[in-house]
Amino acid sequence: MSAPSANWLIGKDGTSRRLHLQHGPIDLVIEAFGADAARAYEQAVARFQDILSVLVAELVELRQPLGAAHPLFRGPVARRMAAACWPYRAVFITPMAAVAGSVADEILAAMLKDTQLTRAYVNNGGDIAFHLAPGESLRAAVVCNPDLPHLDAIATLTAAQPSRGIATSGWRGRSFSRGIADAVTVLAETAAQADAAATIIANAVNVDHDAVERRPAHALRDDSDLGALPVTVSVGTLPIFAINEALSAGVARAQDLRRSGLIQAAFLSLQTENRIVGSDLLLGHDMKALG
Repeated sequence: MSAPSANWLIGKDGTSRRLHLQHGPIDLVIEAFGADAARAYEQAVARFQDILSVLVAELVELRQPLGAAHPLFRGPVARRMAAACWPYRAVFITPMAAVAGSVADEILAAMLKDTQLTRAYVNNGGDIAFHLAPGESLRAAVVCNPDLPHLDAIATLTAAQPSRGIATSGWRGRSFSRGIADAVTVLAETAAQADAAATIIANAVNVDHDAVERRPAHALRDDSDLGALPVTVSVGTLPIFAINEALSAGVARAQDLRRSGLIQAAFLSLQTENRIVGSDLLLGHDMKALG
């Protein structure tokens, strides 16, 4: 296994900079603001050194679906993953559903230890943990299809709100999805919680149609935690009634999670249509806000 790397990403103005940490599949972009930003960066680098190796040591167990007994993991990131996925144990889910968000949460926690920061974020491939001091705010852009970049929605994040994590899931993403959503973006109290919930909602955006192609997950990646479960590999052009049916199923799941306090908002996108749950936190273009 290669060693973790740390580099600076310099902005076009030549002065602004972001920290880039990379090790294996983990790829973080980090930015901090405030009097202790330099120390926060140092603490992020120090904490990052064994993140992947500790996760790998428990990878077999992390790929197992959650059941009746809460798993007892040793690593702090693994424990975050299990805790975020535990509310969904009644359906098929493994702790891996929250791995990206949990890593982001862990690095942000290290940055905040004994430091004074006004704002900070840790972006792990689009799953983001962030910190806001009182009175601070951030705006996050939502882009559903990276192959056709377009600003689909804006999430406004303020210190007064409980959301400190944002994550996206869908069949076009880095991980497999059992649903057909192009993207589901979720705001929750932590990045790990947002990561797990985005997976669950994206799976719920689904419909049976000849335009949807699925294959067993292990046929695509032999070490997939989804095993023989079918995952979406392509979605052809769908008629509007099928799009509406799939999105309605996803909206119902998102609304249920919002009522339960597991998420604050969700943005769901499928081809020509978009939906928002929690319109007080998300603003989009040409879409239906649903509570």
